[in-house]
Amino acid sequence: MVLSFFPLELFAKNDPISYDELIGKGTPNLQGNGYKLRTEVNDAFLSMVKEAKTSGIDIRCVSGYRSFNRQKAIWERKYRKYRADGLKPEKAIRKIIEYSTIPGTSRHHWGTDLDLVDGNFIDTPNLLSESNFEKGKPFHKLKLWLDENAGNYGFYEVYTNDPERKGFKYEPWHFSYKALAVDYLKQYKKLDVLSILQSEEVKGSNHFTAAFISEYIEQNILYINPELLP
Repeated sequence: MVLSFFPLELFAKNDPISYDELIGKGTPNLQGNGYKLRTEVNDAFLSMVKEAKTSGIDIRCVSGYRSFNRQKAIWERKYRKYRADGLKPEKAIRKIIEYSTIPGTSRHHWGTDLDLVDGNFIDTPNLLSESNFEKGKPFHKLKLWLDENAGNYGFYEVYTNDPERKGFKYEPWHFSYKALAVDYLKQYKKLDVLSILQSEEVKGSNHFTAAFISEYIEQNILYINPELLP
């Protein structure tokens, strides 16, 4: 896969999606009750929720839009923990990116992505755990419904269980609204990710090499469900 990432100065001011929006520092128009999504995404989500209820499934969004600062707080909390546990910086970073994105690179910054569970089982321990979506577990019925119906509302699973896929581990709860997210990813590919992360002084970023970021982009940002690629 050939990557093309350009310096910020080449990111045109008249591009349809702003630089700040792409990295979670913008002020997008967001809607939602207990979560935030772009208006078009939320409208589609509410339609899907309504339909799922006819099958006895109470779809809940437990995470939608996430700002840069919120993602940074998540990242740095995990980084401090793994370092305190004795992991070297590089190993701590690798551990975090099994499931969590580096701030400034999260799809949740766009207001197009959401994490879903069945509200009928909202008290399930370790809510966003792959095992909860397996046969016989609380969210298996939700998973089957989403597999069959989510695409009808424009939503697609991002990090699939394709054994050949690299990057983030399988997330059966994470869906993205294709009609907007594809354009966001297309614009995101113009950014110089390494320079952004170093300028924002993300904890551990002094251990980000050009080779690491290139691999991270290819595997964690671009190695996703083909339905969501530009």
